[in-house]
Amino acid sequence: MYDLELTEAYCPAQTDTEYSERTIEDVLREQAATRPQALALRELLADGTVGREWTFERLLEDAERTGRALASRHPAGSRIAIMGGNCPEWVLVQLGAALAGLTLVTVNPSFLAREVRYVLEQSGACAVYYQPHVRGTALRPVVDEAAAGLAASDYLIDIEDLAELFSGERDGALRATKPHDIVMIQYTSGTTGFPKGVLLHQHGLVQSNRDAFDRWELAAGETVMCPFPLFHTAGSAVCVLGCLAHGATLLLVSLFDPVAVAKTIEHEKPEVVGGVATMIFAIIEAARATGTSIDCVKTVISGGAMVPPELNRAAQATFGVPILIVYGQTETSPGITAAWPTDKDEELTETIGQPLAHMEVSIRNPKDNSVCRVGEQGEICMRGYNMMVGYNDNPQATSETIDADGWLHTGDLGSMSARGYVKITGRVKEMIIRGGENLFPAEIEAAMLEHPAVAEAAVAGVPDEKWGEVVAAFLRCADGVGKPTANELKAHIRERLSPQKTPQHWIWMDEYPLTGSGKIQKFELSKAFVAGKYEGREA
Repeated sequence: MYDLELTEAYCPAQTDTEYSERTIEDVLREQAATRPQALALRELLADGTVGREWTFERLLEDAERTGRALASRHPAGSRIAIMGGNCPEWVLVQLGAALAGLTLVTVNPSFLAREVRYVLEQSGACAVYYQPHVRGTALRPVVDEAAAGLAASDYLIDIEDLAELFSGERDGALRATKPHDIVMIQYTSGTTGFPKGVLLHQHGLVQSNRDAFDRWELAAGETVMCPFPLFHTAGSAVCVLGCLAHGATLLLVSLFDPVAVAKTIEHEKPEVVGGVATMIFAIIEAARATGTSIDCVKTVISGGAMVPPELNRAAQATFGVPILIVYGQTETSPGITAAWPTDKDEELTETIGQPLAHMEVSIRNPKDNSVCRVGEQGEICMRGYNMMVGYNDNPQATSETIDADGWLHTGDLGSMSARGYVKITGRVKEMIIRGGENLFPAEIEAAMLEHPAVAEAAVAGVPDEKWGEVVAAFLRCADGVGKPTANELKAHIRERLSPQKTPQHWIWMDEYPLTGSGKIQKFELSKAFVAGKYEGREA
């Protein structure tokens, strides 16, 4: 850990790791040259058996094949969308795009056609590379509907059809790129309800995730089990690029089944296991229920908010090690702070660790942007090499997030101790974190208001033992119509938004708690829900 004695809630950039500006190609070629026959990528099938495997040498070869094929179809700088689950071909397209000088636009495979279309239009993607089936859902019909009439419809390519994926490889040439070239756009919703495309460059993605695994003491040749979805930075950035930078093996979980994962841990003995809190809890429960031994793990990592003490106790009892948290957001590639393996229980359960290397972190007063005192609540902000370039075609949102002094405002409230440990105390924004996934009320509210029986809608997060938070919709019925049932409301939402955005609770309101300016006080709705005030009023 850093030995700090701060006098204000500002931690200057620490320089305990090597710092160099490199491209994804630089890192891939380095590993293929130094450890060509070491395992780089292994595919964990749904039943817990290991499928295909790639050495670093073969991974480079197939990434080059993919890159040449992509270059034969798309001019340098083009944006191509990828929509699929955790499969090796996703990784090949990610690496191949970097070698071809293209920008990868990641798409959540649970998105409905209208959501996918928005991403394709806003990003200007000229192609969609898709996996044909994800969790039993056929994606081609969704892709066809989403891309109809758009430039992306020219190239709709099944990434599991390797003949199609590699087609044209003899006609294309790899392209040199620079560390600060944009290589990925990931979409994150905002308070307006319209997703924003986060522009991420190679240097930020490579350095940030090498530094995270440096802190967790990952060594070359060790194995990292990754159930994080690849369309998130936790999967495609932390796990794919973090493993690549360290010469570690990525064990890619194709479909998360806690029993299969637990049994795989027992016989494959990965040194590192990652997952959001709900995944880790499920693995622990599965191991206990089946008598599976998973205490071979050296490090358990999780992303999001602080780890509940009871979950960390369960992890230590079952894995034999505590959970190490990493906190960040898509806009920061993604890490900002992280726990150390040497942290004590209080630091592991009450904080989100210390800042990662080579970036500044401060707690700032939301009113005047001044630096707060040690221990004082304010907004968590960071400034460093790993920040996004900005939001795609959205200068207003970019300027609202990154201030004139270069500080990126996370929207999270927190405090910092004199030792540089950060706590999360709330959220400036109204984001709901359900099982590690960020959901935004405005988008759900807009969909609810399309129902003829809903005159007004307010969406807020309420506590849940399994998911951390779930969505609750507080609705006012339109005059002269009957109140729809919960099933009718769910069907309405499912036609418009992906499943994880569907409210679990539907509460009919006569009036809302309001601020002096007439805005709905959503935190009061959440408090009243927890207090049981709305019992018997759910649809």
